[in-house]
Amino acid sequence: MKIVVLAGGISTERDISIISGTKVCEGLRKKNHQAILLDVFFGKEELPETIFPSEYDIEKETAYIKSFDEQLEEIKKEKRDFFGPHVITICKQADVVFLALHGDNGENGKVQAAFDLMGIRYTGAGSLGSGLAMDKGIAKKIFMYSGIPTPKGISLHRSDNKAGEQLSTSGMRFPVVVKPCCGGSSVGVFIVHDQKEYEDALEQCFLYEEEVIIEQYIQGREFSVAIIEGKAFPVIEIEPLQGFYDYKNKYQTGAAVETCPADLSLELSQKMQKFAENGFRALGLESYARLDFMMNDKEEMFCLEANTLPGMTPTSLLPQEAAVVGMDFPDLCEELIRVSLKKYE
Repeated sequence: MKIVVLAGGISTERDISIISGTKVCEGLRKKNHQAILLDVFFGKEELPETIFPSEYDIEKETAYIKSFDEQLEEIKKEKRDFFGPHVITICKQADVVFLALHGDNGENGKVQAAFDLMGIRYTGAGSLGSGLAMDKGIAKKIFMYSGIPTPKGISLHRSDNKAGEQLSTSGMRFPVVVKPCCGGSSVGVFIVHDQKEYEDALEQCFLYEEEVIIEQYIQGREFSVAIIEGKAFPVIEIEPLQGFYDYKNKYQTGAAVETCPADLSLELSQKMQKFAENGFRALGLESYARLDFMMNDKEEMFCLEANTLPGMTPTSLLPQEAAVVGMDFPDLCEELIRVSLKKYE
């Protein structure tokens, strides 16, 4: 197949997206697909004569994409079009676009909606499900309405000058979690224990977005469940060696102990998998996703959020869960394409 692996972009998760995209491109090349790596924002300055060559230097292309990193903020101020030069032309010639994008303007449904209008086939959830899952405030309301346990929480806008009052009337008590409404990879996530930390966290989070989520902190064990084609994979447990599962612990090798299958009873595993499957359906997701959970010492489970384009880096959770059921990385990449193309049947 002719495949564009779309990565990079302008979100706070650009670096992780490039790593995911590089690994996916390598995996698909190993399966003899004509896969190429493309930065959604910077594109290609000149349209290649052969878009999908039989021989391809992935390291060279990755270096080319990374060469724009230092100019990113400056170019963002000047450039109006999110799609880089020749990106749409190249994507239209592909059999499918593998979305290795993470974060804003990648997982929020905007790229998906644009591709839908242009007739470009892509991996992962559609535009509506992506948008619902990306907005943690909306996703939380959907979880609650659908009977999926989730931590108590509220949304705050930058213009709200009664943040402290809303926290006290919500019934939540310190510690609480403060995080951007539409962020990913735990960028800008704070666990706060008093009013001063709370105010500082709000100030930091509003640097990322206009809206933030405050939710009750759940002390306990952290888990994740991948869903492919509506069915849950084995539960994986994440135990950071220090702190919580933040950006550093997610992507630094050896910063967390990940156990799959998780050390849970069959009953608890199946219960969490069922919540994950229900959450997947409640958000209207398609193809695949990953849902994250906390479980306290009373064995009460809480769904934190859904990730519609899970990481595909060497330390990412989805590939680890797939490996447990006998699916290596290249096979996983092919499987994600296979289930995604069912949207177009």
